[in-house]
Amino acid sequence: MFDIVPEAAIREGRATDAYFLRTEEALEHAGKNPNVVAEVTADQFPTGDFELFAGVKDAARLLEGLDVAVDALPEGTLFDGGPVMRIQGPYLEFARLETSLLGFLSQPSAMATAALRARRAAPETSLLSFGARHVHPSIAGTVDRSALLAGFDGFSHVAAGDLMDRTASGTIPHALMLCFGPGNQEDAWRAFDEAVAPDVPRIALCDTYDDEVDEAVRAAELGFDSVRLDTTGSRRGDFRHIVRETRWKLDAADHDDVDVFVSGGITPETIRELRDVADGFGVGSYVTSADAVDFALDIVEVDGELTAKRGKLPGKKSVYRTPDGGHHVGLADADPPTGAESLLEPLVRGGEVVASFDVDAAADRARNDAQRVGFGGPK
Repeated sequence: MFDIVPEAAIREGRATDAYFLRTEEALEHAGKNPNVVAEVTADQFPTGDFELFAGVKDAARLLEGLDVAVDALPEGTLFDGGPVMRIQGPYLEFARLETSLLGFLSQPSAMATAALRARRAAPETSLLSFGARHVHPSIAGTVDRSALLAGFDGFSHVAAGDLMDRTASGTIPHALMLCFGPGNQEDAWRAFDEAVAPDVPRIALCDTYDDEVDEAVRAAELGFDSVRLDTTGSRRGDFRHIVRETRWKLDAADHDDVDVFVSGGITPETIRELRDVADGFGVGSYVTSADAVDFALDIVEVDGELTAKRGKLPGKKSVYRTPDGGHHVGLADADPPTGAESLLEPLVRGGEVVASFDVDAAADRARNDAQRVGFGGPK
């Protein structure tokens, strides 16, 4: 019914560029299937412009069962050059999977990097992923997993939660308020409060018909513990002033325990501007509109001989985190820098996935790595 490439086509290698199938035909015709070392890279040398590695779980499942050895950076690692993944084995084992492999890594890494910028703009503030509506529904789970990997506190998409065995967040859309009509905000808020399970946060949307400050105080009087402002951009004016005024009026009405959440076009700059007056943010299009990381997969050894296309670096490589937070790339048989930590770890061995994929552990890694390399901290 939908324009979605099925999982079977991805696993079987039909989700590929046609020239890989022609390559298979040519190599098989010539009786060639060399043992190669192939590396996934975005930049050959460190650039100082770090990005967050994501999509590793899906990439591992794609390569599962193949006669290859795969090493990769653990998900949640920041990188700025050199290989993020290395595949060793007969080329025809994985040739037709290159397109899907790069897709599994490129877009999630971009979204996770953007999400980490938002996270680092206010490390202690609540952030929720609201980006599913901006992408094809088939990758909503990828959006929200990438956001969690970057340290977001939750997400809004129900099916994404099913994939991760987590509960989606969300309370009141404008549609509910509009169904009750102008002047009936209290009726809409009461209907929500009476109908929805007690463990769902009581966050009232407060910008539909009347002034945000007025609606926020009215919702607080009904017992809501939080309010959300999602004011249309054309009506925001000085949005910081609106949020500050809302906070002031809530405090003046003895509702200093009511939190104020903000959504709609939120960016790291917005978060920095409002982080001292807002208690949380819903971030959507900033994450989902991130440009895909331009990963490429290149053969760097063939049957033990170093090789590479022009502009690429031949030879099997290793990457390291140096004590000063730097990213070092060197040939695999060269001595590492003093005190450096090797970043590539086993991912697939003997056809089995040997790495684990814990989103919370990856988020901890991303947070620690961001601090080490100085990525996007508060300004």
